[in-house]
Amino acid sequence: MPLFVASIFLSAFLLFQIQPVIARYILPWYGGSPAVWTSCLLFFQVGLLAGYGYAHALVSVLRGKRRVQIAIHLGLLLLAVCLLPITPSESLKPDGSEHPVLGIVRLLGLTVGFPYLLLSASGPLLQHWFSEAFPTRSPYRLYAISNAGSLLGLISYPFLFEPLLRTSQQTLIWSWAFAAYAILAAACAVLFVKNATRHASSETPAETTPPTLLNKFLWVAFAACGSMLLLSLTNQMCQDVAVVPFLWVIPLSLYLLTFVISFDHSRWYRRRIWIPAMTLSIAALVVLMNRQFADVEWHLGLQIAIYCGAVFFSCMVCHGEVVRLKPANRYLTEFYLLISLGGAIGGIFVSLIAPLIFNGYRELHFALILLAGLTSIELYRRFHRSFKNLPVTVGTILWIAFCGALVFGLARQVDERDGNAVAVKRGFYGVLQVSESYAGTDESYLSLYHGRISHGRQYQNPEWEMLATTYYAEKSGVSAALSFINAPAGERHVGIIGLGVGTIATLSAEGDRFRFYEINPQVEEMAREHFTYLEKCEGEVEVVIGDARIVLEQELQRGEPQQFDALFVDAFSGDSIPLHLMTKEAFALYFQHLKPDGVLVVHITNLHLDLSDPVRNLANEFGYTATRVEEYGEDEHTYYSDWVLISKDENFLQRLNESDFPSEWEHELRPEILWTDDYCNLLDVIYWSEAVEEYDAEDEALLEALEEPANEGN
Repeated sequence: MPLFVASIFLSAFLLFQIQPVIARYILPWYGGSPAVWTSCLLFFQVGLLAGYGYAHALVSVLRGKRRVQIAIHLGLLLLAVCLLPITPSESLKPDGSEHPVLGIVRLLGLTVGFPYLLLSASGPLLQHWFSEAFPTRSPYRLYAISNAGSLLGLISYPFLFEPLLRTSQQTLIWSWAFAAYAILAAACAVLFVKNATRHASSETPAETTPPTLLNKFLWVAFAACGSMLLLSLTNQMCQDVAVVPFLWVIPLSLYLLTFVISFDHSRWYRRRIWIPAMTLSIAALVVLMNRQFADVEWHLGLQIAIYCGAVFFSCMVCHGEVVRLKPANRYLTEFYLLISLGGAIGGIFVSLIAPLIFNGYRELHFALILLAGLTSIELYRRFHRSFKNLPVTVGTILWIAFCGALVFGLARQVDERDGNAVAVKRGFYGVLQVSESYAGTDESYLSLYHGRISHGRQYQNPEWEMLATTYYAEKSGVSAALSFINAPAGERHVGIIGLGVGTIATLSAEGDRFRFYEINPQVEEMAREHFTYLEKCEGEVEVVIGDARIVLEQELQRGEPQQFDALFVDAFSGDSIPLHLMTKEAFALYFQHLKPDGVLVVHITNLHLDLSDPVRNLANEFGYTATRVEEYGEDEHTYYSDWVLISKDENFLQRLNESDFPSEWEHELRPEILWTDDYCNLLDVIYWSEAVEEYDAEDEALLEALEEPANEGN
């Protein structure tokens, strides 16, 4: 048994570590969107289904033909070893001509698809070999061991492999470990042939009764529900913080932990414990989803804890109910195949179907209601004969009350979110919504939201229509940069990474050229359809669609450096930062597009992350001076903002320092925080200990800031 344990553990470790490894590797290639991770998870869930299908077919078609099974599987493993390493080729980088999801799936298929399929098959296949080699021992505990290996593979990545190794080293080490797994699998095959017996199964006829169609449906449905909850909750976290492995791994690790607990032994899943815990965690989640009505911005750690609690307890119920319905060993591979089918269905729904049928992020709402419905079915099946029992009656009343409160809370959140919506669009990069505030009054304005974060506003009153609002007012870092750069108004060539509603364009003068880089074409559509900053600005405006890094690289390859007088990096997605725009390689690219006396301006306002150290260290790395400009938003149309102005031009720096714009840095520089494409650690810059700021409920300006949180991507 130790050989099977080692082989299954290593295969599971590699199976789940490759997910953050390869997703982190290609994240900069696809604009740092949360959808990169969910697209990768979709591929891996479908790959898991394919692997389970391969294992089931191998066992079913070749039942009793052990040597043929071994020859086929080991032959394919040898072929996979010959195709290593899995490091993606630079030729697979996207050029913007195909849909990102299709490009990601194609890239993953060409690099890790084949070895991933074989690793996926290892769990059910080796468990089947084990059940034949040791017919008196249950193979289901090996499934728990498999998930423990998966869990360790995930947890070790953000805390061990990512901080210590470059991404290219990670893919190489993984490839060598896969070769070691192939050797272990061959050793298991030898043991399988040596020990397997041809005697009849020791199971009784009652134990080999085929599972019912309803049970098979529930295997798929509960597994799909768990997958939907995992992906939708991860999407929500990444949108509000950052698209980084740390926030991918936590919920996925908890998801796997529920498999470990459930499959280790049936005694671990007790409905009287887990269902109440699930209801409490979901209640906290619904309150968090309605948090825009509170008078505080909840601490990041508390928000992550609520999201993770909802993932853990909800998936514990999903997978605990699946284990309660598990079949006899004879149907083991079919059982795992249907569970993986459910996981793939959940992934397909969140990644492909939900963006087509929902304008907003409604898949989380759907998954929560589905969970309540499926749990209700199982509770009814178990207890419908016992309604006269008082504890059951009380429990039934409480459960019905919970379901009613859940529907009410979710409906309220949707109503409040969409109540003043003018337009909503959803795509690969998230949900965009234009909302109107103070409709019908002189103070009416439109705001563009990505998730719950405002990306700019414009007053409808013609008198204030071209007012520079939010983070771009007269005392902001934007105003400082445009006031002191060496090019005079009317001759400025300015680049902006991140369009938003185009507020910066209102600061242009006749003769200026403002060039925006925007990855999401829907943002430009919203900016032109509902806002007039681009249309009515005095200067010349051009919007270039595409990931800024890719476009800027292509411009250099064509021999077209832009020679900007100022380049603004202001491309938040919701409250999350595209990390590939904040690395050494990215800054090197920016400086190649700046004039020698030009200014790089980086927006670092963030509710949860202190980006000052990475930006200052990058400036120092290239011999530039970084100056902080902080504005506190003293009037109702201005937000708090934090900008870093980076230049090596002495005249610019002197004029800036002699003005009232510069602000003090909050702490001493930590020189070790230097981000590259190969390495960045978000854990170093999270505000873990900062107290939650309380707002005065009677202060209209602060309530307005709460509705449009002080962190925007233009």
